[in-house]
Amino acid sequence: MVLSVSERTFTQEVLESPIPVLVNFEAPWCGLCRVIHPLLMQFKTQCGEEIKLVKVNADQNFKLSTTYRLKSLPTLLLIENGIVRDRLEGFRGRDDLRLALEEIKVSYGNSSQAYTRSTVDLGCRLA
Repeated sequence: MVLSVSERTFTQEVLESPIPVLVNFEAPWCGLCRVIHPLLMQFKTQCGEEIKLVKVNADQNFKLSTTYRLKSLPTLLLIENGIVRDRLEGFRGRDDLRLALEEIKVSYGNSSQAYTRSTVDLGCRLA
């Protein structure tokens, strides 16, 4: 199960988390959000307690959507110590997301250093 986070709980669950948090900004109407959900669950299972996975309904949490300047859904942010370490958006498909998640998993699984890659644009934009 993925923890659902709101504007009210975001600071405690994400920004103050002792471990890195992968935040999945999604919406009920977003078909691609439903498609990537099994991959995110698999990622969570593989990472165990090294990385926390949460979801945010972008429609119901407009302030967070604005703060993090969402351009498309789904958007994934890897936040560590309150700082966005990685941004994944514009997925072309499952394979693109799988590769990006694998890079994150390997980075955190092999060292305790911060993951410093800034933004991953996987190429697809919503009009």
